[in-house]
Amino acid sequence: MAARAQSKASGKAAQADSQRFAFILHPLTVDYLSNHPRYAWTRHMPRKFLETTAAYMPAKYVGTVKGGRSPATGKPVDGLIYALGATPRQMLTRPPEFTYTRLNAAVQDAADRGAKIVGLGAFTKVVGDAGVTVAKRAPIPVTTGNSLTIAATLETAKLTAIRMGWPSLARGKAMVVGATGAIGSVCARLLAAAVKDVVLVSIEPPRLEALKRTILEETPDAEVEIDVSTANRVGDCDLIVTATSAFGLRVLDVSQCKPGAVILDVALPPDISAEEAAVRPDVLVVESGEVLIPGPVDFSFNIGLPEHVSYACLAEAALLAMEERFECFTLGRDVPPARVKEIYRLFRRHRFEIAPLRTFGELLTDGMIAEKRARAEELLRDPKLLKRVKAEAAAKMARIPPRAKGVAGVTTLKG
Repeated sequence: MAARAQSKASGKAAQADSQRFAFILHPLTVDYLSNHPRYAWTRHMPRKFLETTAAYMPAKYVGTVKGGRSPATGKPVDGLIYALGATPRQMLTRPPEFTYTRLNAAVQDAADRGAKIVGLGAFTKVVGDAGVTVAKRAPIPVTTGNSLTIAATLETAKLTAIRMGWPSLARGKAMVVGATGAIGSVCARLLAAAVKDVVLVSIEPPRLEALKRTILEETPDAEVEIDVSTANRVGDCDLIVTATSAFGLRVLDVSQCKPGAVILDVALPPDISAEEAAVRPDVLVVESGEVLIPGPVDFSFNIGLPEHVSYACLAEAALLAMEERFECFTLGRDVPPARVKEIYRLFRRHRFEIAPLRTFGELLTDGMIAEKRARAEELLRDPKLLKRVKAEAAAKMARIPPRAKGVAGVTTLKG
């Protein structure tokens, strides 16, 4: 009780000149635990035992976010970071209440420390009903960050198209993998309005049909194809967005992509591995959903990104605090496109930015772009060469065990 009273007092003191938010994350794979300096001692433990044991850890307050300030209003924000011990696989193989209990405790502690809104990161917003139950039990508003994640993905698509020398984002055909998920469905609706020619992939045919009807109602001149597999259309698509919760299966066969295709990997952990992407050096895989909060901000806890770079879901909580919009802005699996447009307006107002584009942890340079464009142009000029390259890439891919999120197992493409 004394500790809680002390945290309340310190929280109130901190709020005197800054709006406070909190964010909850977790290790994307079991390796994140042993690679973190605080838990380096666990690296000699059996991985399966470590992953199972860590899932029972309570959420812990592990660090701060300092230095955020709106250039538009001059208002500062600061954040609290909480970490669960469970990996995505542990969360998805346990009843939702297992995770809810830990999230509830973190939200309560954040409120005691003066936070006015909490953001959910990665699979904490996938479990159960995507934040709805957590928000009902919470003393302060909760947001999943999916609105800004979607907005950041579409902005990243536009910036990547410019870097690749495309006339516009509307060039060619786009595919969304995990199209019936919370992120994928809205990406599909907004991409259809911009690109007009889209392929939607999910293993949920009824929801795919419903999504197609929605898109055609909103954008009657769109061309919409649906499929339960990427195999039939992947060679036709210029832009591919992957946003799945898949484990243990190959989300996309990169070997059969169209020359010069761009893949935006929104998933955390990623859907596409560096090993898979290497079979087709002409194809560009871009890490999506990475944002710069104005300040710049400093993180006292390593969230797995370059210095000053934030996940879009974290940035949504910071942005709402900056705007003093303390509300459950994004919850559930049906995100209204109007919310995405509204958060993008706030993104521009407070001068947030998309982080420098990266591919598998490397900064995407002009030299990399030029090399990929040259390879793609060579393949497009020579159909026989393209056929041979695809066959050789397919043989290499066959030697890579089907995996997603860095682990083996069976789950879905629904996102």
